[in-house]
Amino acid sequence: MNAFVIDAFEFCRLKERREGEIPVADLPRLAEESVDKAGVVRWSLQGGSDKRGHPQLDLAVSGTVNLMCQRCLTPFAFEIDSGATIILAQDEASADEIDAQLADESVEVIVGSHNFDVAQLVEDEALLTIPLSPKHEVCPGLTVQEAAPEGKKESPFAVLKKLKQ
Repeated sequence: MNAFVIDAFEFCRLKERREGEIPVADLPRLAEESVDKAGVVRWSLQGGSDKRGHPQLDLAVSGTVNLMCQRCLTPFAFEIDSGATIILAQDEASADEIDAQLADESVEVIVGSHNFDVAQLVEDEALLTIPLSPKHEVCPGLTVQEAAPEGKKESPFAVLKKLKQ
């Protein structure tokens, strides 16, 4: 795997922007979740700072990964489309302090570095978008009515009563 390493603090200070593509096969943890390691993850990263002056990265990740449907056990293409705002801290203590100040669940605070692996950040964001139990909206071979659970199921005793009549 070709690691794309940046000085995260300098990247933010210079307000740089980078983008690229990484094959799913080159992201080991994501490839492990995939059925066939096919697909590509596209990413873009923008450096800057937040309103308080903290270094900030804006990450966008998109692409397709083939997952196994947990309902019908057939592969399907899952669309990844995610973004994250990440504030960089110098160390763990600073990260905790910044996180407490922000009190914003939509912003992640992590420890930055001068050898920051962007591919790992992209892989982390892609993994966070994958559902715990991936499923088709409607599995192939099932009708919409079969796939959608009904609001209230009939009691087994009511079914037996109908059979008796």
